[in-house]
Amino acid sequence: MDINRFMQGYKTAWEQRDEAKFCALFAPDGEYHNTPFAVQRGHAQLAEYWRRVKLQQDVQVAYEVLASTARGGFAHWHVTYQVASEELFEIWAKSTGTNLVARRPGDPLPRMVLDGVLQAEFDGAHCSCCRIWWHSMPMDGEHHNTPFTVSR
Repeated sequence: MDINRFMQGYKTAWEQRDEAKFCALFAPDGEYHNTPFAVQRGHAQLAEYWRRVKLQQDVQVAYEVLASTARGGFAHWHVTYQVASEELFEIWAKSTGTNLVARRPGDPLPRMVLDGVLQAEFDGAHCSCCRIWWHSMPMDGEHHNTPFTVSR
């Protein structure tokens, strides 16, 4: 595994909202640190966490590999998606560092923008550890394009 193959798999797993494809990127005891304070270990926890992407629609992932080594790499990623449920909106609104978007009952759910950096470490054909740092916000009229054009 290298960072290019990992990012292509990550993009596919997210856009297809497929927890099995996500888990297949990782070693059986692989770790995914979705924040500096939370980690999912092993395929069962990875799959449980990744199922939340099923609450997203029209997912578009772009990425740019920033650095690659024999055992790892860094990438910048950018995602947009349509929030597809009140449950996902509440998960987002309660997450650390975000503000609840002013909404009235019946208002449409927002389209979200996530922008982040990923560090992955590889052990043979799988990822042994992946750490992401990210920020999210509702898309507004100024955020229609990705910050870069690389998308594999």
